[in-house]
Amino acid sequence: MALLVHLKTVSELRGRGDRIAKVTFRGQSFYSRVLENCEDVADFDETFRWPVASNIDRTEMLEIQIFNYSKVFSNKLIGTFRMVLQKVVEENHVEVTETLIDDNNAIIKTSLCVEVRYQATDGKVGSWDDGDFLGDESLQEEEKDSQETDGLLPGSRPSSRPPGEKSFRRAGRSVFSAMKLGKNRPHKEDPQRQDEPAVLEMEDLDHLAIRLGDGLDPDSVSLASVTALTTNVSNKRSKPDIKMEPSAGRPMDYQVSITVIEARQLVGLNMDPVVCVEVGDDKKYTSMKESTNCPYYNEYFVFDFHVSPDIMFDKIIKISVIHSKNLLGRGTLVGSFKMDVGTVYAQPEHQFYHKWAILSDPDDISAGLKGYVKCDVAVVGKGDNIKTPHKANETEEDDIEGNLLLPEGVPAERQWARFYMKIYRAEGLPRMNTSLMANVKKAFIGENKDLVDPYVQVFFAGQKGKTSVQKSSYEPLWNEQVIFTDLFPPLCKRMKVQIRDSDKVNDVAIGTHFIDLRKISNDGDRGFLPTLGPAWVNMYGSTRNYTLLDEHQDLNEGLGEGVSFRARLMLALAVEILDTSNPELTSSTEVQVEQATPVSESCTGKMEEFFLFGAFLEASMIDRKNGDKPITFEVTIGNYGNEVDGLSRPQRPRPRKEPGDEEEVDLIQNSSDDEGDDGGDLASVSSTPPMRPQITDRNYFHLPYLERKPCIYIKSWWPDQRRRLYNANIMDHIADKLEEGLNDVQEMIKTEKSYPERRLRGVLEELSCGCHRFLSLADKDQGHSSGTRLDRERLKSCMRELESMGHQARSLRAQVKRHTVRDKLRLCQNFLQKLRFLADEPQHSIPDVFIWMMSSNKRVAYAQVPSKDLLFSIVEEELGKDCAKVKTLFLKLPGKRGFGSAGWTVQAKLELYLWLGLSKQRKDFLCGLPCGFEEVKAAQGLGLHSFPPISLVYTKKQAFQLRAHMYQARSLFAADSSGLSDPFARVFFINQSQCTEVLNETLCPTWDQMLVFDNLELYGEAQELRDDPPIIVIEIYDQDSMGKADFMGRTFAKPLVKMADEAYCPPRFPPQLEYYQIYRGNATAGDLLAAFELLQIGPAGKADLPPINGPVDMDRGPIMPVPVGIRPVLSKYRVEVLFWGLRDLKRVNLAQVDRPRVDIECAGKGVQSSLIHNYKKNPNFNTLVKWFEVDLPENELLHPPLNIRVVDCRAFGRYTLVGSHAVSSLRRFIYRPPDCSAPSWNSTVRHLQGCHGLCNGGPFSCPTGEVVVSMEPEVPIKKLETMVKLDATSDAIIRVDVAEEEKEKKKKKKKGTAEEPEEEEPDESMLDWWSKYFASIDTMKEQLRQQEVSGIDVEDKEEMDSSEGLKGPMKGKEKARAAKEEKKKRTQGPGPGPGQGFEAPEKKKPKIDELKVYPKELESEFNNFEDWLHTFNLLRGKTGDDEDGSTEEERTVGRFKGSLCVYKVPLPEDVSREAGYDPTYGMFQGIPSNDPINVLVRVYVVRATDLHPADINGKADPYIAIRLGKTDIRDKENYISKQLNPVFGKSFDIEASFPMESMLTVAVYDWDLVGTDDLIGETKIDLENRFYSKHRATCGIAHTYSIHGYNIWRDPMKPSQILTRLCKEGKVDGPHFGPPGRVKVANHVFTGPSEIEDENGQRKPTDEHVALSALRHWEDIPRVGCRLVPEHVETRPLLSPDKPGIEQGRLELWVDMFPMDMPAPGTPLDISPRKPKKYELRVIVWNTDEVVLEDDDFFTGEKSSDIFVRGWLKGQQEDKQDTDVHYHSLTGEGNFNWRYLFPFDYLAAEEKIVISKKESMFSWDETEYKIPARLTLQIWDADHFSADDFLGAIELDLNRFPRGAKTAKQCTMEMATGEVDVPLVSIFKQKRVKGWWPLLARNENDEFELTGKVEAELHLLTAEEAEKNPVGLARNEPDPLEKPNRPDTSFIWFLNPLKSARYFLWHTYRWLLLKLLLFLLLLLLLALFLYSVPGYLAKKILGA
Repeated sequence: MALLVHLKTVSELRGRGDRIAKVTFRGQSFYSRVLENCEDVADFDETFRWPVASNIDRTEMLEIQIFNYSKVFSNKLIGTFRMVLQKVVEENHVEVTETLIDDNNAIIKTSLCVEVRYQATDGKVGSWDDGDFLGDESLQEEEKDSQETDGLLPGSRPSSRPPGEKSFRRAGRSVFSAMKLGKNRPHKEDPQRQDEPAVLEMEDLDHLAIRLGDGLDPDSVSLASVTALTTNVSNKRSKPDIKMEPSAGRPMDYQVSITVIEARQLVGLNMDPVVCVEVGDDKKYTSMKESTNCPYYNEYFVFDFHVSPDIMFDKIIKISVIHSKNLLGRGTLVGSFKMDVGTVYAQPEHQFYHKWAILSDPDDISAGLKGYVKCDVAVVGKGDNIKTPHKANETEEDDIEGNLLLPEGVPAERQWARFYMKIYRAEGLPRMNTSLMANVKKAFIGENKDLVDPYVQVFFAGQKGKTSVQKSSYEPLWNEQVIFTDLFPPLCKRMKVQIRDSDKVNDVAIGTHFIDLRKISNDGDRGFLPTLGPAWVNMYGSTRNYTLLDEHQDLNEGLGEGVSFRARLMLALAVEILDTSNPELTSSTEVQVEQATPVSESCTGKMEEFFLFGAFLEASMIDRKNGDKPITFEVTIGNYGNEVDGLSRPQRPRPRKEPGDEEEVDLIQNSSDDEGDDGGDLASVSSTPPMRPQITDRNYFHLPYLERKPCIYIKSWWPDQRRRLYNANIMDHIADKLEEGLNDVQEMIKTEKSYPERRLRGVLEELSCGCHRFLSLADKDQGHSSGTRLDRERLKSCMRELESMGHQARSLRAQVKRHTVRDKLRLCQNFLQKLRFLADEPQHSIPDVFIWMMSSNKRVAYAQVPSKDLLFSIVEEELGKDCAKVKTLFLKLPGKRGFGSAGWTVQAKLELYLWLGLSKQRKDFLCGLPCGFEEVKAAQGLGLHSFPPISLVYTKKQAFQLRAHMYQARSLFAADSSGLSDPFARVFFINQSQCTEVLNETLCPTWDQMLVFDNLELYGEAQELRDDPPIIVIEIYDQDSMGKADFMGRTFAKPLVKMADEAYCPPRFPPQLEYYQIYRGNATAGDLLAAFELLQIGPAGKADLPPINGPVDMDRGPIMPVPVGIRPVLSKYRVEVLFWGLRDLKRVNLAQVDRPRVDIECAGKGVQSSLIHNYKKNPNFNTLVKWFEVDLPENELLHPPLNIRVVDCRAFGRYTLVGSHAVSSLRRFIYRPPDCSAPSWNSTVRHLQGCHGLCNGGPFSCPTGEVVVSMEPEVPIKKLETMVKLDATSDAIIRVDVAEEEKEKKKKKKKGTAEEPEEEEPDESMLDWWSKYFASIDTMKEQLRQQEVSGIDVEDKEEMDSSEGLKGPMKGKEKARAAKEEKKKRTQGPGPGPGQGFEAPEKKKPKIDELKVYPKELESEFNNFEDWLHTFNLLRGKTGDDEDGSTEEERTVGRFKGSLCVYKVPLPEDVSREAGYDPTYGMFQGIPSNDPINVLVRVYVVRATDLHPADINGKADPYIAIRLGKTDIRDKENYISKQLNPVFGKSFDIEASFPMESMLTVAVYDWDLVGTDDLIGETKIDLENRFYSKHRATCGIAHTYSIHGYNIWRDPMKPSQILTRLCKEGKVDGPHFGPPGRVKVANHVFTGPSEIEDENGQRKPTDEHVALSALRHWEDIPRVGCRLVPEHVETRPLLSPDKPGIEQGRLELWVDMFPMDMPAPGTPLDISPRKPKKYELRVIVWNTDEVVLEDDDFFTGEKSSDIFVRGWLKGQQEDKQDTDVHYHSLTGEGNFNWRYLFPFDYLAAEEKIVISKKESMFSWDETEYKIPARLTLQIWDADHFSADDFLGAIELDLNRFPRGAKTAKQCTMEMATGEVDVPLVSIFKQKRVKGWWPLLARNENDEFELTGKVEAELHLLTAEEAEKNPVGLARNEPDPLEKPNRPDTSFIWFLNPLKSARYFLWHTYRWLLLKLLLFLLLLLLLALFLYSVPGYLAKKILGA
């Protein structure tokens, strides 16, 4: 089946030009050749052909687009032709002539003529064209082939050819065979029959060449990108990977910081909870809180680690609560919570902030929730910066359910689940014991044992389980399952399965496999639980030879990339969600191990014979260490092919022979190769014959293969699970295409090529086609129910995902516009990540292929190739990306040896051809090799068609010349201690290498040199070499006078090839210079600008080559410069340099720098600064501006870097280099003259918020052309920004007015006629600086929240800004400023005007003036204050590599301050004609003098947050230290004890003189009683840039102007003076004041209040308000305007040199600077911390009711309770107070009339109680704690001999607690749980509250129940009021409470025994008692009678 399209002509074209056509069917596009210089008719006459495997549907479309082709720009679409194929399907042949339509779907004149034929399957149609096939003999061959192979269509790829034959370009033969075989073969045999790929059949392959240029429609063709290798035209070569060093496994610094804030709802009665925090094996504990279920800790823990990321992210963070941890016992576990570090790191910002962890009890899984712990968890790696939310007063009431400590998408209610990890068996284990003993045993007893005793250990969620040990077995069989119980979904991402060898001394790992649970489950609504297998997983690790101390043992533990196959393990995983209510369930979570039911052999797939073939085409760049011995290469797959240490040979499964299946095996059965394999089958040849390397140059050798290329082939047997790999390959292909496209788009944006959005649309189009293609391919697969459950579920979910991705890509494509490219690009990156994630197959099948270089039987270096990349399929999309292609491999050293510099040198570079597939499909395994070879077979293989060759001999070879045009490199690596390098480049091509010259002392060499490689012999067909040239490797070295050259980086390139029969002319030649990214290890190390061309030497010899014209540069020796057509076009530029000064120069070779000078160099020209005569006295230059002229390329992207070097002039004319800086891009310094046509300032639209009076809408009419902008305190609604476009001629009026009615209101309030009690105007005298600060923080938080809601992404904006660049240092600031403006407006939201804070409905904000709190440094907000003065860091010393860690900071030896301005000469006239233009300053007009100046620096330090603990107890005792020049202030005596969030509230005054002292260091130290104080962290501020900045950062501009009170104006200059000065300096017309309340500056008019109140309430007229409003809008002033720094507090990160890059805390501060020659400023603001206010809380407990009855009566069994009430103010259990006991309450009623007194210190602003107490007896001083103000009331049942029983409690937050009920009846449980709406009251407002409150406790089921009610009265007094009005504790004087009227029953029985007898017995048993008494009396009488009878009788008898 095929569709043929013959495009004949296109006529009626307009104009003259190059035309190209693009034909698309089923998402597969082909290009025609380019027709050059067509007039109105383009005669294409080309045929395109698509072999199709499924019938064409009537509704399918064919699309043809015609473009105007352009080499430079993107192609322009002329028109499109679309045709539905209905008629074609019916008639099979249609010829059409039709007009085209343009992109608006309008018909245009141009028409095209096309013929379409369709050859259907059923053969009912037209004759096949003979020309399409290979004649008859091919058919007979076909017959023969069909019996011996399955061969489905391998030839359908464009490059395929029958090996060795003449190259035909038709794919027909294989199409035909597919059709024929397709009919004969029973269908079920063949699971891979799928759509065959569309194949391009064209007469001309020229389109490939076109693709190299950046021509073509950008929608669909990749542009040559930076690493010009992304344009991988070829079909025969795969892309090499440029990054060499293994990134995993290298240890890094990590810091885990956890703040435990509080716990709530802990289950248990009267507990003393402690929280234990564990990370990995480190444990830390909080302090113990007594008798509370909701303890408040606020304790901060930091754990530091230095491990590799893999180990780090698998560590478990465990937070557990322990009840009453005492000295002896461990305490009992209440509940715990665990997650792995990786989960936290995956969170946005790498942290959870203020989230509640749910505790559960691992020993009792049916118990449910055990409480919550509120904590912050953050994980920081080096270089991550965490944006901690601002630590302000946390007042908002917590919504626990809404803020659980769980990642996005995990349900709040997690269930318990069992994870069954079934371990079946393993294969291919390596030997793990020395063979000594075994050999002895073998000699004596004759037993031959396997030398390994394996068992499997599984780690999951911090637990581990292991199977039994199988003694002496390379193929152990376990059939056991390890069962874990954990909550589902688990918060631990990976399960680790490890095979270990049991040993008497210590067990070692054999191999490790990680199972990522995210890859084997899907949490969507149609998702599935984690499931896996039964499947094999392959384990890789160290090499298999056994040594006692294996240096690569880490690799077996799963760290780093394995270098060899270790074993494979068959396992399965299943998850079962538990029903915890089931009583039979074992409730413990201990790991269990039990037997598992064995599975059948075939469950992992049918065993198939696979065939791997490889041909080594080139082996070069062999490291010289290995150059002396013969070298051989070994290829292994699993243990197959491993002759050295494979040892345990895999048993070769005999294929069970079905009749007729004996195709190939029999043919070769008897042949045996030199190895004599046990089967006598086709033996494998897995290594190349040894060969001695030859020398290439000083560093590298190569193997002289020449025309004889050695081959290897290996047969191996694996379960046939190709389907898995095929699906992964399809997704990989889509992802590769997408990645390439996205790189192109980024490249286009970076190099500012036009229309990146078109290319992005093309990429998205390609993506959606790819997704639909996947669906159609995978859909056929769904029918086969083979495979595991995971295979089926994964397929379903991949199909769902790709379907939705296809739709999203479609809809996204429509939204891609010019300005949204960046955003959409980011979304596409998400697609890419998702695709890569989906393509990673968790169930392995075929192990990866390893290629080892062996030197004298030792393994030296290796490369690993995933088997899926080599897997063959007949469907193009399923084909592995390296299958049947020539892959360039760079071999690297194994394991840790490959880290660091050792890993950067290439051990060997191989050009290797690989093919892997089923043996039965192998007839075309040679199809992708470069043509023109003959096979050399082993002796026994002769005459057998399919026997693989042992080597290939190439008969065709071509001669070439390579020209490498090495122009320049930039931003190279500093390899010498001077901070510079002496770079040269070495170019390798095949087995030749050449060097450029060495350029001394530069990081940006311009070699400008052409290297010519002659006599290159390349093997293969000429045409193929044109499309597929080998790659060129360029290495950059640093020449050292001693020793060998240092490696500095490497990059690859592909040359542009010209064949002998082509003309050397545009479009392809001469080649363009391109940038190639240089890599050193995984890090980028600069760019190389170069071009490469490979020219074929034809029969006429070199005479035909383009002449090497151009002079040979004799000065430099015989060096040929880059020829004219290739080198950039230059034009004349002038570079002006502003020399300001040098700062912080360090010593050079122990000598101080005394007379420095700066040399500037760019492109060979340069200028020197004047000499600084005495650096110590004055480090500034006296000549400020110098210039030089230089020729620079027109194309700004090619501009060379500019080098700044500082030298010290020593005696006797010696110079020493101090340090250097390379400005890699001059773009930000290029000045573009302003465009005169556009008015200069309104080109950017301004946002003016909430503008009421616009354009004459002001309060009075204005002169025409003025725009009045009044800024009134408007209704506080959230406004949208009003867009106001101001006209250049018009004036803008900006009015700031405190409205009159506001003032009226104030007056009324003062008179006390306040209408609404809610919003009280704060009393001026009550307010202080801190009120302002806290109000501002609230505003900031509110804004951040708003920003999140509206989704404003500030970063985007910044990117936009930076791309705009500064259009010239002085005049063109408008744009950048406008953009900044926008940003500021955004970040400020509606500005925090007088009371404009966003008003939340529930609490109205009082109107307080605010300042701006910046959550980051001020510099980041104002572009580092580099508005005209830039700072360049001078570097010296080698660039650090990771291991020695010399970071940029450590290499900095000083800073050069100055600026640059680059412009084309001559300048337009009008620039120099401007008023006051001073030619000596050139472009740098209006620059202040740089003479020394004395300044008063005032540093205000507000507070620090999240300091890193410095003491053993996990706390620190911080104090402030400030250094500036020689001043060093250490505020040691005011250290703050045991605080990690200290409030300093101090200001420091320092006198300094700029420029000598300009770097201010503010450090926080930890005070220690003994020993030196430790530095916690420090921050450095460059004061000079701030002082001279146009943003006026000397003293922030306040929001309003007032002359007294908390908001007093700080600056010695008033606003009007500042305004006048700014106008004068900027040569702006103004300021013109008047009429009152109005000022005009330039063409802006500002209005505002015209009066001010002094402290006595007197009104005076003033201009300051309007002047201030002008200053606050200074950025709107045309030409000179810029944003002025507002009154602010900045937050600066504290860094410590010991832990570079990891934040040690943050410091809030601000700095004011006042020049000493100006009037002196006032006294510093008082920002000392607020002292807490003393209060007394009086609580009277009146009564209780309905208390549960606990005790049974001793005599009567009645229920009763002995009630007492305990109370304390949260956190101060020491001050707990108890009432007396109400004994024997029978009804639950208790009467107390008892008063508690709680004195406390309270900070109203933070709503916290402050306690100071010693932590322990040994503490040196008291520690201050801040805790929430919460009153706890508890009821207890008193017991005399046992512990009292806890009955219930309530906790009242004094700021907001439910109002008490009026009566006991109305008091319900819901009041406390918050289920009903009860009005909340604050004791601080109400002062007195009385009512009934419920008391709750938890029952056995963990639910709250009501256990009593208490009637209480709360009365709050300040300390003074309490003193005046004292009361007694309990019922004592003064003001005693009366005794409660308790019923008679309430007394203690053993104090009043009679009374109790009377009560208990008499009442109940009196009749019984009376009867008893009577009975006793009778008994007594009887006894007396009996007693006295005998005596009486005797008396009588004896005769009384």
